[in-house]
Amino acid sequence: MGGSVLTVAFVLACTLHFGVQNLFIHYKRFDDFNHRSSHKTLATLTGGIGIFLTLLLVAVYHYLNQVELFDYSLFIPLGIMFVIGVYDDLYNADFKLKFFLQIIVAKILIDQGFVITNYYGLFGMYEIPWILAQLSTIFVFLVVVNAINFIDGIDGLAITEVLKIILLIEFFSNRLTTLAPLGFLVVASVMPLYYFNFKKKRKVFLGDGGSMLLGTLVMIYVLYALGENFNFKENVRLNKTLFVILVLLYPLFDLLRVFIIRIKKGKSPFVADKKHLHHYFLQRGLSPLNSLLIIQFLSIAIFAILICT
Repeated sequence: MGGSVLTVAFVLACTLHFGVQNLFIHYKRFDDFNHRSSHKTLATLTGGIGIFLTLLLVAVYHYLNQVELFDYSLFIPLGIMFVIGVYDDLYNADFKLKFFLQIIVAKILIDQGFVITNYYGLFGMYEIPWILAQLSTIFVFLVVVNAINFIDGIDGLAITEVLKIILLIEFFSNRLTTLAPLGFLVVASVMPLYYFNFKKKRKVFLGDGGSMLLGTLVMIYVLYALGENFNFKENVRLNKTLFVILVLLYPLFDLLRVFIIRIKKGKSPFVADKKHLHHYFLQRGLSPLNSLLIIQFLSIAIFAILICT
């Protein structure tokens, strides 16, 4: 896939993010202010719509010209999760319904060949039975997708984390993965959101549609990295399971931390609050940008230290 395709995707994404936002503003579909909001200005939850439409339009154009940029069947799980997220943005879907649909999507990915069949020594296990492989894949899917959703609380944090995960897995691979065209298209379609996220007025946020979409893509990358077709560069000697955990370190840590805090207080771990790590920095007077930079610096530093030991 050439740079021209990525350039087109970037320009298309800029146009779509702007256009979809104005459409939602016209119909007065804004992100409500509440006790958990980190913004006090007009904003729309349309970032995911812009990303998905960019991917869809680029894919359709190449499909009609008989060019397979990536496995187009991945639009099935990605599309379902996107629709679930947009529905949640608009109508606040019950979390039990979302979990049920996420399990279905996880099963679709398993049937497409994205499944954890080897623990690579984790808990002393290597090759595992098929039933355990499916159950563990579903569990990891639920954890990862919702962890990405949970960290989407301040400008630029979730998209930075997703881009970092994609680029780290591609960087450590001995060659570009078969997911690279899809991953790089997502990178191109996400980049304009930095501008729209950090604007003082008329912001565009990912929304659950975006976080669910990107969380699913991250999970696809994770399952690929744990599969037989992924190999590290020649000079890299890493355990695949440990590598994936380190790549996902921040969202997994924040998810576990918040769950422990909520359970200790006798609350449901799924009831939203302002106990995330990014809220901690905001409450101490740091700006969203400085909070983002600190979190990413710590995350990358810990990743580098643990990878090198």
